[in-house]
Amino acid sequence: MKANVEIPKGAIMQRGGKVLGVKPRTPLGMMGADELERMAAVIRRFEIPYVKLTSGQRFLLSGLPPEDMEAARGMLGDMAGFTPHYVQACPGTDVCEFGLRDSMEVGRRLEELLVSLDLPAKVKAGVSGCPRCCGESMVRDLGLVGRRSGWTLVFGGNAGIAPRVGDVLADKLSDEEALDLAARVLHIYIDKAPKKIRTARFVERMGLDALKRECGL
Repeated sequence: MKANVEIPKGAIMQRGGKVLGVKPRTPLGMMGADELERMAAVIRRFEIPYVKLTSGQRFLLSGLPPEDMEAARGMLGDMAGFTPHYVQACPGTDVCEFGLRDSMEVGRRLEELLVSLDLPAKVKAGVSGCPRCCGESMVRDLGLVGRRSGWTLVFGGNAGIAPRVGDVLADKLSDEEALDLAARVLHIYIDKAPKKIRTARFVERMGLDALKRECGL
């Protein structure tokens, strides 16, 4: 069955090969009443049996028959957009008593950057407003960790089959400096990484010193 089903972009074939999963777009894990109501309407109308909040701060709606996919996407509206790259961010100085940096605003701008780029492979980013690292920044392709002295930027982290803690490229960065360095290292990744090679393997191949030189550090 699985081989005969055309999987729409942004959908995930589920175990058994008969139903799809879809992850509505939730930038930085944020949702308002309108988004929650739209998602609830889709769950009720199509009787989706399995709804789970993922580790990446996104909802997985699993159990959608392929023939209902387009109708569900229509109901979700702009939440149905395909996003291979995403930013996981903690609340930062918005609400957290431990927040040292504005992780939500920097995370929003970082997501805009990721969406604008044609990257070789999926990129997961983490933005944490303090060293407690609730955004899991150290094990993300690109991570920012907030400290009193500024942002620390790490690159090449991975929490998958072959875990890797990201390498520190620079610290004591302002918001603008952090976003500028993020853009520089991502463009180097675009220029030099083969297709489908994630950042962890790219850094291992290139070497940290060589990457820093390319970044002008």
